[in-house]
Amino acid sequence: MLPFASTLFRVAKTGNPIMSDILSHLDNGVLTLRLNRLFKKNALTKAMYTALTEGLAQASEDETVRVVVISAEGDDFCAGNDILDFAQDLPLYQDDGVDHDDMPVFRFLKAIPFFDKPLIAAVQGQAVGVGVTLLLHCDLVVATDDIRLSLPFLKLGLVPEAGSTLLLPERIGHARAFAWMALGEVIGAEDAHKLGLVNSIVPRDGLNDAAQAMAQKLVKLSPSSLRHTKAFMRDPEKLWQVIQAEGAVFRRQLMSPEAQAAFMAFLSK
Repeated sequence: MLPFASTLFRVAKTGNPIMSDILSHLDNGVLTLRLNRLFKKNALTKAMYTALTEGLAQASEDETVRVVVISAEGDDFCAGNDILDFAQDLPLYQDDGVDHDDMPVFRFLKAIPFFDKPLIAAVQGQAVGVGVTLLLHCDLVVATDDIRLSLPFLKLGLVPEAGSTLLLPERIGHARAFAWMALGEVIGAEDAHKLGLVNSIVPRDGLNDAAQAMAQKLVKLSPSSLRHTKAFMRDPEKLWQVIQAEGAVFRRQLMSPEAQAAFMAFLSK
C-alpha cells in the first residue's frame, strides 16, 4: 500500500509560507484530491499539475484506492491556468526542440484519460478553461446550484484543449459545443444538468457529502467490473492523439496577435 497523508503534496511558494496547493485524503477506499489555492481561485500551476498527475498515478497502483474525487476549497472550483505561471513557460511552448509531452500540463492531460479507476468531480462556483475540460474526463460530476462554466479559449486567440474538441461535441452536439466555445457563453447549473455535463445539482453545503456518497456506491462494486466497463466506454489512445494535436495548434496560436494581446493585458494589471 502506498502511503497517503492528509497533505500528500507540498508546494513552496516564493514569498509565501510553505503551503499545500493540493490536499490529499484517503478514507474508506476514496482518495480525494482537493485544490487548495483559494487566493487564486484554484488556478492551476505547473506544481499543481505535477501533484495531480502523481496522485492519479499512485491511486492507480494502490489497491486500497477504489475511487478518486477531485474537489476544491473556497468559492470556486478552478479558474483555469495560472497566467503568470503559464507565461514563464512561453519560450518552452514555442521551442520545437522541447519534449512538450513531458511538460507538467501535458503529463496531467495524458494521465486523466488513461486513469483506469472511477473519477468523480465535485464542482462549485466558477470553473474556467481546463477547470471545465477536465470534467469531460470524469465518470461522474456533482455540482452546486451556483456553478458557472466557461471556455474562453477562442477569446484569448487560442484553441480548446484536453480533447474537448472531440469530447464536447460528442456529449452535447456540434452546434451547442461550438456556440459555447465561440460565443463566450457561460453555462449555469440547470443547463449543465440538461446537457449531461453534470449528473446532479446540490446545494453548496451538501456538495462534499453528495460526492462522497456517490463514491461509496462505486466502492461497493467490483473493482474489475468497474475497470473493464470504463475501458469499454473510453478510447484513451484516440483521446491522447486529439490532445496532442490540440496542443500543437495551441502552441502555434500562442504567437498570434490576439493571444499576445490577451497575455500582455493580463500581465500589465
